[in-house]
Amino acid sequence: MALKKNDIAKFKQRLEALRDQLSRLLKGSTAEVKASDDSGSYSQHQADQGTDDFDRTIILEVTSREYEILRQVERALEKITDGTYGICDISNEEIPMARLEAVPYATMTVKAQEKIEKEVH
Repeated sequence: MALKKNDIAKFKQRLEALRDQLSRLLKGSTAEVKASDDSGSYSQHQADQGTDDFDRTIILEVTSREYEILRQVERALEKITDGTYGICDISNEEIPMARLEAVPYATMTVKAQEKIEKEVH
């Protein structure tokens, strides 16, 4: 069952809102990492420095994941523009509506996603 125009419009709106939210979050995270790097103040105690380093590592890992999701959101928006939203990038099968509802930036069926992940690992 192909997506209807109003379904696509709804997903586009959700994706644009998610893109805006992620962009704001990433700007804040990037600024936080830069501020901690630029502060020039080193912790007096070795354990405090370790905590600072750990916090910075966590922020960078979260930021990396958010960038990946943002990239997927951008790809989904491209697919809307191309008229291929809801079609798997790998198998050309329709992505089930339930998957799109749960993950609006999905560009692959679960089966194709699992296959790709197995090949990578």
